[in-house]
Order: sequence, then structure tokens, then C-alpha cells
Amino acid sequence: MAEQDPRKPAAAAPHYHGHRDRLWAKFREAGASALADYELLEILLFRALPRRDTKPIAKALIERFGSFAEVLSAPVRLLTEIDGIGEKAAVELKLVEAAAQRLTGGKLRNRPVLGSWRQVLEHCRSTMAFADKEQFRILFLDKRNTLIADEVQQSGTVDHTPVYPREVVKRALELSATAIILVHNHPSGDPTPSRPDIDMTRKIIEIAGPMGIAIHDHVIVGKDGHASMKGLKLI
Repeated sequence: MAEQDPRKPAAAAPHYHGHRDRLWAKFREAGASALADYELLEILLFRALPRRDTKPIAKALIERFGSFAEVLSAPVRLLTEIDGIGEKAAVELKLVEAAAQRLTGGKLRNRPVLGSWRQVLEHCRSTMAFADKEQFRILFLDKRNTLIADEVQQSGTVDHTPVYPREVVKRALELSATAIILVHNHPSGDPTPSRPDIDMTRKIIEIAGPMGIAIHDHVIVGKDGHASMKGLKLI
């Protein structure tokens, strides 16, 4: 093996290596709460981009999408529009999003949902709040209010999702559910229920009631928070 000429200086490590070490140390010693959104993104991108300075890329992602959560929720096709983000890096970010959703969903399994309302809201926000299209989700519960299934029934456009009340009730009967919680998102960010939202919910209640299926709530989530139709006394 050829030896390095002692007259030539050793190649310097890329300038960002020291920065990476400092960022790792900050995370280990102080935790994620001590990191800005772009710093946490930097760390997530280390593995996908081992030979790139991830700091400017992370900052560009935050500038484009607004927050850490919105970056993870962005579709791959938009993530790859950012200089430095290829398909591999985009998929790494989507993997983190999937892990977060699996974690929040797992907290609801085999637990009475109405006694774990904070976890319900966390799960709904992590899965839907930052999506760029409307989704209509249903949590199906048994007689003990334990979660049977968590399903996305419909996906729509940026401001509309078609919902068919009879199909909602039919699916509840197929799963032997005795109660359901309806959830959908508003990509605009404002979770305030619209008149069509209210009318559709009341139609589902009208059909489900005679079948012995209770509608515990209809929750709307958005980037700016959430709204409960039950809490607002709309149902």
C-alpha cells in the first residue's frame, strides 16, 4: 500500500464534520427540545446525505414547508424539488413520518379511547393535520370503546372529500363496531367546521342511530389546531 508523502499535508475533513459532532452532542445531552426544527432535520438527513452539508438543505426545507411537521408530511414529489433532496433522502423523511404515525396509533391499541382523548388527538394530528389534501378517517370502537380499527375512508381535494353516510354505517356493521369517531382534516389550517361538515355528520348520526351505532364525535384537525363538534355542541 502506498504511503502518504510526508511533505504533503493530510486532506482536511469537510468543514461540516465538526458541526455534525457538535449537533449530535447537543441532542444526546439536552434532547430534541433543545434543537431548532432545522437542526433536527439536519440530523435526520445525516444518513441519507453522508457527504453533504445538511444545514442549508434543512433550512431550505423549513423555508419551503414552514415547520418540522410540515416537512415530514410533504409528498415526495415536493420534497425532491428542494436542491440536495433526492428520492433516497425524501423517503428517509417519509419513513420518520410513518414511524411517528405508528407510534401514536400504537398508543391507542387495546385502550378505552374515550379515556385516552389526548392520545386520540395526537394521533389524528400526526396523521392528518399537515396533509395537503382532505382525508376522512374513522375510528371504529367496540362496546368497551376500545379501538377495533382506524381507517381512512376517503381522500379528496384541497377543500373537499366525498363522504357517503350509508357506506360509513355499512363499514361499522362489518366490523361489529358499536361506536365511531369521525375525523377529517382541513388543509387550509383552520379547523372550524363548515356547514357541509355539520350536515354530513348529522346525516350519519341519523342513519347510524337505529343501527345501534353511536357517533361519539367528529373531530376536525388542521395546522392551527383542532375542533370537536361535540365540544362545540354541534352534534
